[in-house]
Amino acid sequence: MAKVSSADRAQFLLDVEAASQAATWCAIATVDGAEPRVRVVHPTWEGDTLWFATGTSSAKVRHIQQNPAVDLQFQVGPPGFVHVVVRGTAEIITDTLEKKRVWDVIDYDLSQFWADGPDDPNYTLVKISPTRVELSKMFGSVEKRVLWAD
Repeated sequence: MAKVSSADRAQFLLDVEAASQAATWCAIATVDGAEPRVRVVHPTWEGDTLWFATGTSSAKVRHIQQNPAVDLQFQVGPPGFVHVVVRGTAEIITDTLEKKRVWDVIDYDLSQFWADGPDDPNYTLVKISPTRVELSKMFGSVEKRVLWAD
């Protein structure tokens, strides 16, 4: 395993974003009491921050409010079997201006779920601040690079 240097951080994050965009699926693990819960999400990178949207009354929101620790895994299939794993702290964003700004950052059409746009009361924005990002090939067994947050 190679730790990513400060000098290589920007390129590493670009590599992570490219691999994440190639992913077929991304799963997030939240904590419900003492039990892990995993489900599929579609996060978008913005620099070193991950964003995703969910319903206001979703279990994800309740879990994050109780315990903000999360893990995400992006699944990228053949031929490279690239592996992206992110550990971090999730935060429910309630600021109206930030919700509107990130509405256009997320890389798919959120109006499929919230027809009233970013003002829809059921639209909830989740920000993930990574504390560890791992990028490797062959499910973590080859060319593993890891970035720990400052």
